[in-house]
Amino acid sequence: MIPPEHQHALRILLDGLSGQAISWAVTGSLGFALQGMDVPVHDIDLQTNRIGAYQIEERFHSYLVRPVAFSPSDKVQSYLGRMEIDGIVVELMGDLQKRLKDGAWEAPVNVDDYKIFVAWQDRQVPVLSLEYEVQAYRLMGRMEKVKLLEEFLKRKHSQSTSFD
Repeated sequence: MIPPEHQHALRILLDGLSGQAISWAVTGSLGFALQGMDVPVHDIDLQTNRIGAYQIEERFHSYLVRPVAFSPSDKVQSYLGRMEIDGIVVELMGDLQKRLKDGAWEAPVNVDDYKIFVAWQDRQVPVLSLEYEVQAYRLMGRMEKVKLLEEFLKRKHSQSTSFD
Protein backbone atom coordinates (compact mmCIF):
# COMPACT_ATOMS: atom_id res chain seq x y z
CA MET A 1 0.00 0.00 0.00
CA ILE A 2 1.24 3.43 -0.93
CA PRO A 3 0.75 5.89 1.95
CA PRO A 4 -1.50 8.88 1.21
CA GLU A 5 1.38 11.36 1.68
CA HIS A 6 3.42 9.55 -0.97
CA GLN A 7 0.42 9.45 -3.30
CA HIS A 8 0.03 13.23 -2.89
CA ALA A 9 3.73 13.84 -3.64
CA LEU A 10 3.59 11.51 -6.65
CA ARG A 11 0.58 13.41 -8.04
CA ILE A 12 2.53 16.69 -7.72
CA LEU A 13 5.47 15.14 -9.57
CA LEU A 14 3.26 13.68 -12.31
CA ASP A 15 1.44 17.00 -12.77
CA GLY A 16 4.71 18.93 -12.93
CA LEU A 17 6.40 16.54 -15.35
CA SER A 18 3.41 15.93 -17.60
CA GLY A 19 4.12 17.02 -21.16
CA GLN A 20 7.80 17.70 -20.44
CA ALA A 21 10.51 16.28 -22.70
CA ILE A 22 12.30 14.70 -19.75
CA SER A 23 13.02 10.98 -19.65
CA TRP A 24 12.48 9.78 -16.09
CA ALA A 25 11.09 6.87 -14.09
CA VAL A 26 10.17 5.98 -10.53
CA THR A 27 12.52 3.42 -8.98
CA GLY A 28 13.05 1.90 -5.54
CA SER A 29 10.29 1.01 -3.12
CA LEU A 30 7.62 3.20 -4.73
CA GLY A 31 8.39 1.68 -8.12
CA PHE A 32 8.07 -1.77 -6.55
CA ALA A 33 4.73 -0.88 -4.92
CA LEU A 34 3.35 0.61 -8.14
CA GLN A 35 4.09 -2.75 -9.80
CA GLY A 36 2.17 -4.70 -7.16
CA MET A 37 4.76 -5.55 -4.52
CA ASP A 38 3.73 -5.29 -0.88
CA VAL A 39 6.68 -3.26 0.44
CA PRO A 40 6.95 -0.28 2.78
CA VAL A 41 7.44 2.95 0.83
CA HIS A 42 9.90 5.28 2.55
CA ASP A 43 10.65 7.94 -0.04
CA ILE A 44 10.33 8.59 -3.76
CA ASP A 45 13.29 7.83 -6.01
CA LEU A 46 13.37 9.26 -9.53
CA GLN A 47 15.94 8.18 -12.07
CA THR A 48 16.77 10.22 -15.17
CA ASN A 49 19.82 11.41 -17.09
CA ARG A 50 22.13 14.27 -16.06
CA ILE A 51 20.25 16.89 -18.07
CA GLY A 52 16.91 15.58 -16.80
CA ALA A 53 18.11 15.85 -13.19
CA TYR A 54 18.86 19.54 -13.66
CA GLN A 55 15.57 20.10 -15.54
CA ILE A 56 13.54 18.45 -12.75
CA GLU A 57 15.50 20.43 -10.16
CA GLU A 58 14.60 23.66 -11.98
CA ARG A 59 10.95 22.66 -12.42
CA PHE A 60 10.56 21.85 -8.70
CA HIS A 61 12.99 24.44 -7.30
CA SER A 62 10.59 25.41 -4.49
CA TYR A 63 10.88 21.85 -3.09
CA LEU A 64 14.67 21.65 -3.40
CA VAL A 65 16.58 20.62 -0.27
CA ARG A 66 19.94 19.68 -1.85
CA PRO A 67 20.88 20.89 -5.34
CA VAL A 68 21.85 18.36 -7.98
CA ALA A 69 25.58 17.66 -7.94
CA PHE A 70 27.86 14.82 -8.97
CA SER A 71 27.97 12.33 -6.09
CA PRO A 72 30.38 9.38 -6.27
CA SER A 73 30.54 6.45 -3.83
CA ASP A 74 32.23 3.06 -3.87
CA LYS A 75 29.40 1.25 -5.67
CA VAL A 76 27.38 3.92 -7.47
CA GLN A 77 27.79 7.41 -8.81
CA SER A 78 25.25 9.84 -10.21
CA TYR A 79 24.10 13.42 -10.33
CA LEU A 80 22.18 13.42 -7.08
CA GLY A 81 19.71 15.93 -5.69
CA ARG A 82 17.06 15.93 -3.02
CA MET A 83 13.65 17.52 -2.79
CA GLU A 84 10.99 17.41 -0.14
CA ILE A 85 7.35 17.56 -1.13
CA ASP A 86 5.07 18.08 1.86
CA GLY A 87 7.36 16.04 4.11
CA ILE A 88 8.15 13.30 1.58
CA VAL A 89 11.79 13.00 0.50
CA VAL A 90 12.30 12.77 -3.26
CA GLU A 91 15.74 11.56 -4.35
CA LEU A 92 16.73 12.58 -7.84
CA MET A 93 19.39 10.53 -9.65
CA GLY A 94 20.79 11.45 -13.06
CA ASP A 95 23.21 9.39 -15.17
CA LEU A 96 23.37 6.65 -12.54
CA GLN A 97 26.36 4.33 -12.94
CA LYS A 98 27.15 1.18 -10.99
CA ARG A 99 30.62 -0.22 -10.45
CA LEU A 100 31.22 -3.49 -12.28
CA LYS A 101 33.04 -6.49 -10.79
CA ASP A 102 36.22 -5.54 -12.66
CA GLY A 103 36.22 -2.10 -11.00
CA ALA A 104 35.15 -0.17 -14.09
CA TRP A 105 31.96 1.89 -14.21
CA GLU A 106 29.06 0.79 -16.39
CA ALA A 107 27.78 3.30 -18.92
CA PRO A 108 25.17 5.68 -17.44
CA VAL A 109 21.79 3.95 -17.30
CA ASN A 110 19.48 4.95 -20.14
CA VAL A 111 16.13 5.04 -18.35
CA ASP A 112 14.23 4.57 -21.61
CA ASP A 113 15.81 1.12 -22.07
CA TYR A 114 14.18 -0.20 -18.87
CA LYS A 115 11.13 2.02 -18.41
CA ILE A 116 7.62 0.63 -18.47
CA PHE A 117 4.34 2.35 -17.64
CA VAL A 118 1.91 1.23 -14.95
CA ALA A 119 -1.65 2.41 -14.48
CA TRP A 120 -2.23 4.27 -11.21
CA GLN A 121 -5.29 6.38 -10.37
CA ASP A 122 -6.20 6.91 -14.04
CA ARG A 123 -2.62 7.93 -14.86
CA GLN A 124 0.34 6.25 -16.49
CA VAL A 125 3.42 6.27 -14.27
CA PRO A 126 6.87 5.53 -15.70
CA VAL A 127 8.73 2.98 -13.55
CA LEU A 128 11.85 0.89 -14.01
CA SER A 129 10.89 -2.72 -14.70
CA LEU A 130 11.34 -5.17 -11.87
CA GLU A 131 13.47 -7.35 -14.13
CA TYR A 132 15.89 -4.46 -14.54
CA GLU A 133 15.77 -3.73 -10.80
CA VAL A 134 16.96 -7.31 -10.11
CA GLN A 135 20.05 -6.69 -12.27
CA ALA A 136 20.71 -3.28 -10.74
CA TYR A 137 20.46 -4.44 -7.12
CA ARG A 138 22.63 -7.49 -7.91
CA LEU A 139 25.38 -5.21 -9.25
CA MET A 140 25.15 -3.10 -6.09
CA GLY A 141 25.46 -6.24 -3.94
CA ARG A 142 22.04 -5.71 -2.33
CA MET A 143 21.12 -9.37 -2.33
CA GLU A 144 18.18 -9.04 0.11
CA LYS A 145 16.44 -6.83 -2.47
CA VAL A 146 17.38 -9.23 -5.27
CA LYS A 147 15.79 -12.11 -3.37
CA LEU A 148 12.63 -10.10 -2.63
CA LEU A 149 12.28 -9.05 -6.27
CA GLU A 150 12.98 -12.52 -7.67
CA GLU A 151 10.44 -14.15 -5.33
CA PHE A 152 7.78 -11.63 -6.35
CA LEU A 153 8.52 -12.11 -10.06
CA LYS A 154 8.41 -15.89 -9.67
CA ARG A 155 4.98 -15.70 -7.95
CA LYS A 156 3.70 -13.24 -10.54
CA HIS A 157 4.91 -15.45 -13.40
CA SER A 158 3.40 -18.61 -11.91
CA GLN A 159 0.06 -16.83 -11.41
CA SER A 160 -0.02 -15.61 -14.99
CA THR A 161 0.74 -19.06 -16.37
CA SER A 162 -1.64 -21.06 -14.19
CA PHE A 163 -4.91 -22.29 -15.65
CA ASP A 164 -7.04 -22.06 -12.51
